[in-house]
Amino acid sequence: MPLGRPPGPPGRPIVGSYPEFRRQPAEFLLKLARDYGDIVYFKLGGLHMYLLNRPDFVQDVLVTNSRNYTKSRILQRAKVLLGEGLLTSEGDHHLRQRRLVQPAFYRDRLVSYASTMVSCASAGADRWKPGETRDVAAEMMRITLAVVGQTLFSKDVENEASDIGQALTDVLGTFGVMTLPYSSLIQHLPLPKLRKAKRAQAFLDRTIYRMIADRRASKVDNGDLLSMLLLAVDDEGSGGMSDKQVRDEALTLFLAGHETTATALTWTWYLLSQSPEVEERMRTEIREVLGERPATYEDLPNLRYTEMILAESLRLYPPAWAVGRMVRRDTRIYNYAVPKDAICLMSPYVMHRNPRYYPDPEKFVPERFTAEAKEDRPKFAYFPFGGGPRVCIGERFAWMEGVLVLATIAQRWRFSLVPDQRIETLPQITLRTRHGVKMIVQSA
Repeated sequence: MPLGRPPGPPGRPIVGSYPEFRRQPAEFLLKLARDYGDIVYFKLGGLHMYLLNRPDFVQDVLVTNSRNYTKSRILQRAKVLLGEGLLTSEGDHHLRQRRLVQPAFYRDRLVSYASTMVSCASAGADRWKPGETRDVAAEMMRITLAVVGQTLFSKDVENEASDIGQALTDVLGTFGVMTLPYSSLIQHLPLPKLRKAKRAQAFLDRTIYRMIADRRASKVDNGDLLSMLLLAVDDEGSGGMSDKQVRDEALTLFLAGHETTATALTWTWYLLSQSPEVEERMRTEIREVLGERPATYEDLPNLRYTEMILAESLRLYPPAWAVGRMVRRDTRIYNYAVPKDAICLMSPYVMHRNPRYYPDPEKFVPERFTAEAKEDRPKFAYFPFGGGPRVCIGERFAWMEGVLVLATIAQRWRFSLVPDQRIETLPQITLRTRHGVKMIVQSA
């Protein structure tokens, strides 16, 4: 017979543990796992939360019994921006859209994207000078914005990429409101930040719909993701996407392809600056594989240690730091009954710091991702891209971009951290750095 609720903090009347969660959400969840174990109950306002910190629990929710769960509240609220894109849609609509979008990430398309990634990284590196100080977070955002702008929209977005990036930042800045108690009421208040986000969303809609109209009129396949979305046809004969569906998927891919990869690269450069031996080994690999020529798609299998560095960075600072699912019907996890409408929260940030799977978990050790080491861990001890039927559709794109951008920049530059600055996490939709990361540019 199922037991009562799992152990957890007592919380406060009405708000539960919301004040503690709000201050430092990722660290709060990490402390819960360390204090209470593999399954923890707590409240956020009126929400009943179950933190799962064991790989088989995560697999049960994301894979084995995924039909028992639906997207959690914050991503449902994200529909205000993203509509019914892959990140927010559910059920048959999600399955159909995934089938339509999937060809955009087949191997032949990835090969064509590789050269774009390298050229954008090289163009970014051309702007820097030895000895100058740069905010690496801002620089990586600029590079990945150029990559996703060209791979998604081709030349159409060349002059508007920075405006689109700022608009996305303005909209993302309101996502904290979505975690507040009574957020469904708050989001209708005339707050300055919310008004700014609405203007940004209107700009995004105008821009995307104009591109869709122009591309439909031209009937030209530019080899980019937008062309793929417009040309996609369902195998079941139900036709392609409407303009609204293309808009939703384009914005979803733009956000995912820009924000998450830039965040991952930022944390990687920070970790490398603190680990000179690891950095030197990476540079040795890059010199041996590439010499002075540009990287290509075919080089990826030989940049194995560079990939391990990225994997270890994603372990310590996963951009998608928490995954939530709402329970659709009363269920059971381990020995506990979990009621309908409760939220099951799974955090890669927390799981990736579990000493059962990662001894000395705060230490940066790329060798954790040798083939042998990976085989010794349960699958969902590591899940920076989620898992199951909703695993990130752009995972291969992200791995390729991360490795190629790292290799391209490292051929020319290294970064040293500006002393006496506070490097802190800012867990919102992604795990950004709170104050950026100021680094001194030096020749490789």
